[in-house]
Amino acid sequence: MRYLPKSNSERRAMLEACGVAHADELFAHLPEAVRLGRPLALDAGISEYEIVQYFRDRAAENANGYASFLGAGVYRHYRPVLVDTVVSRGEFLTSYTPYQAEISQGTLTAIFEFQTMLCQLTGMDVANASMYDGSTAVPEAAMMAVRATGKGRVVIARSVHPEYREVLHTYARHQGMPVAEFGYVPEAGTIDLEDLDRKLDPLTAAVIIQSPNFFGIVDQVKTAAEMAHRRGALLVVVFTEAVSMGIVEPPVDADIVAGELQSFAISPSYGGPYAGILAVKEKLIRQMPGRLVGQSIDTHGKRAFCLTLATREQHIRREKATSNICTNQALIALMATVFMTVYGKEGLRELAAQNLAKAHYLVSKVAPRFCGKFFNEFVARVDGPEDANKALLKKKIIGGVPLGRFYPELADGMLLCATEMNTRAEMDAVAEVLA
Repeated sequence: MRYLPKSNSERRAMLEACGVAHADELFAHLPEAVRLGRPLALDAGISEYEIVQYFRDRAAENANGYASFLGAGVYRHYRPVLVDTVVSRGEFLTSYTPYQAEISQGTLTAIFEFQTMLCQLTGMDVANASMYDGSTAVPEAAMMAVRATGKGRVVIARSVHPEYREVLHTYARHQGMPVAEFGYVPEAGTIDLEDLDRKLDPLTAAVIIQSPNFFGIVDQVKTAAEMAHRRGALLVVVFTEAVSMGIVEPPVDADIVAGELQSFAISPSYGGPYAGILAVKEKLIRQMPGRLVGQSIDTHGKRAFCLTLATREQHIRREKATSNICTNQALIALMATVFMTVYGKEGLRELAAQNLAKAHYLVSKVAPRFCGKFFNEFVARVDGPEDANKALLKKKIIGGVPLGRFYPELADGMLLCATEMNTRAEMDAVAEVLA
C-alpha cells in the first residue's frame, strides 16, 4: 500500500466516476504513434524489507573508512554538529520563500547575516542571498558585466575550474556572448599575463580568473584587475575553496566575486545541492541577479528585514530582469552561516592555517608540477596517475584527480588536496605510493 496507494477496487471506482471502463481510454485522444503500446520495462515490485536491504547493500559499497585527497571544487572538511541541529529546525527546514516579511523575520535575519559575512570575507560591498552553486554564479557574473559595461565579450583563464568554464560556454552559446580563453604559465601555474593582454580588446566586458585557481595556486588578482580596468572591463574573481578566505588576502581589487561555499559545512553529497555566491562593488548592485535581503525599520522603530532589489522576471517586466533565477539556496546557505558563526574570524584563520600546513607537508614528499604559491591543493607530477590511484585504493585511500582529462598537456599531473581531515600517516602513505 505504501508503493501502490490505490487498490484495484478504488481504481475501478475512479474510472467509473470518469465514465470510462479502462485507464487506456483516458489516453484515447492521443495519436497511436506517440503511445507506448506495451508495459513499461520495469522490474517487478519487491517488498519493503527487500528495498530497505537493497539500499543498505548500496550504502555498504560507499568508501566508508577511506582517507580522501580529492579536491577540485569539492572539499572534505569537518562539519560541526551544531549545523544540522540548527538547519533541522522546522521553521528553517520547511519554510518557503520569505515574501511575507512579518512572518519570516527569522529566515530573513539569517540571510541578512549570511550576506554580511560574505561581504566581510570577500571585501566586497554587497552580497546576494546565494546562487544555485559556484558554477552557475560564474556565467551570471559574466552576464552582469555585459549589462554593466555595454560590451559583449568575455575572456576567462584556463586555470578556472574546467566545469565552471563549460557552464559559462553553455550559457554564452545562446546569449550572443563570445567567450575567449587565455592560458597559464607552464612553470608557475598562474595566469599568463602576456596572453591575457593579447586577448583583451575594447569589446571585452569581463576578465574572469580564479584564486586559488584550479591548480590550487594563489593567482595575481591585483595585476589582472589593473589590466582589465585599463581596457574598460570588469574583473571577476572566482573561488571554489572558501576556507582559503581565512588566510588568503580578500580579492578587494575585483569588481565581482563569484564562488562556491561547499567547504563551509556542506556535505559533498555526490555533487550537491551546494550554495554559490555573488558579491559585488556597490556600483553594480542593481545588476545583481537573484535576491537581496535588506535592513529596514518596522512601525515600532525596531530593526526589521525584507526582500529588496529582487530584479528577476518573477517581479518585474521580463526585459528588465537581470536573471531568470527564481530561487536561492537559503537552507544550504544557512549551513554556511552557522559554520561561519561557529568558527568566527580567528577560528577560520586557524582552520585555513591547518589546511595550509597539511598541504605543504604533503608537497614536501612528492614532486610538485608548479612553483607558484598554493593553499591546500596542488598538482603533483606522477607517472601514470590512474595506476597510482588504483594502488592507493588498495590502501583505502582515495587519491587525486588525474589532470589529463581536462588538460592534455598535464597528463602526468595529479591534483591532490590535503585538509584538516587528513593525518600525517595518510599523507606518508600517499607519498610512498606516488614515489
